[in-house]
Amino acid sequence: MKLFHISHTDLDGYSCQLLTKQIFNQGIFFNANYGLEVKLTLKKVLELIKQENKEEEIFLLITDLNLTQQESKDLDKDITALKKENYNIKLQLLDHHASGQKSADNYEWYYLDISKCAAKITYEYLVKYYGGFAQNDVWINPLIKCVNAIDIWLDNETFNFEFGKVLLTMISKVREINNILFADLNRDFRLYLLKEAAKYINEENANIKLDDDIHKLKKQFLNTEGIDDTLDNLSAKYLVYSLDNIKDELTVFYKGHKGLLTYTLGSISIPANAFLKANPDYDFFIDVSKKGNASFRADGKVDVSYMAEKLANGGGHVNASGAKFEDFKETIDYLQVKNYIQEKLCSLEKI
Repeated sequence: MKLFHISHTDLDGYSCQLLTKQIFNQGIFFNANYGLEVKLTLKKVLELIKQENKEEEIFLLITDLNLTQQESKDLDKDITALKKENYNIKLQLLDHHASGQKSADNYEWYYLDISKCAAKITYEYLVKYYGGFAQNDVWINPLIKCVNAIDIWLDNETFNFEFGKVLLTMISKVREINNILFADLNRDFRLYLLKEAAKYINEENANIKLDDDIHKLKKQFLNTEGIDDTLDNLSAKYLVYSLDNIKDELTVFYKGHKGLLTYTLGSISIPANAFLKANPDYDFFIDVSKKGNASFRADGKVDVSYMAEKLANGGGHVNASGAKFEDFKETIDYLQVKNYIQEKLCSLEKI
């Protein structure tokens, strides 16, 4: 069985994926927030499923996301169509948001229980239908109790609630690895922190000790060379290493110069400078936000203030500039961003 698992972008959502990763040998994972991200993610996953062998048993699991009535209707229609085409596919949605009631009333695959968090629902589902977690349950069960306590605000469960508060903050502040360019790495980072956090549960003053050590745990994950450094420097090195592995896919061109294009990276001064110094064959670095704001960096080989001005009426310094693309449309698909920016850069060839 091959799992496709879409979950929310918070502690509860990632905890659901922590659980499924313990059960399924094969899995493709996505995380989405509400609105456009849900629609685009469902579309992407359905496209991937269509590429699978029809003999493959597919399990599409959605957790901690309450679909609108229209989204539920469209998804039910798409899954029905796939089954008619002889795809061996099972759909299950596990939700705890009251706003999903109408969808739950209309579709058998939409399970709703507002009395507990999605991670606890997922935990119980996997125990019932997939045999549970064996020896790993010794840390999984207590961790999920803490997630449940903070997610549905059970402040009478003092220990679980206080420990859950630390978990909530820890997961919400994972910004060292970009969640679009490196979605899998970003998720692995969060799940690593959750598994490490579970080791603290039986300690005295567990919430305080974990809170003290989050910085250290992050550095442990990001330290690939075994040499201690500040979190910022370790993050920059990790990012350069990660970018280097996929730089060919992120490469754009401008008048014979080679550049790197990232999407939603943010705060690029340190990583852009580190990347350009580590890769002298690259002359510029561009990062675009979801709203079309762009940051340009160079290392003396290209005047990015000129690029910013001509591309989007921006400007700044020769090696550091900014602009805003007014016609940019938000997306979760990096390739769309790359095609958009490369087309803009090609237009400058004529100037």
